[in-house]
Amino acid sequence: MGKLIDVQDATSYLEEHHPLSVNIYYDTLLLHHSDLLNKNDKYYIICRKGHKSKKAVSILEFYGYDVTQVYYE
Repeated sequence: MGKLIDVQDATSYLEEHHPLSVNIYYDTLLLHHSDLLNKNDKYYIICRKGHKSKKAVSILEFYGYDVTQVYYE
């Protein structure tokens, strides 16, 4: 199993989020990925509308992380 990361801003996260997710804002995640993530672990990336999570997954895959975008409604 992997870690579920919600890339919404803090305000949006507090309004609505998956109960098993942790909030790491999109910009923070991409700027500090080497400090926050481990390339040996699996991550599931989520956000409310899917746009930021899709971009984050694309960039993090390029950097060599095992990431999957998750959709929810």
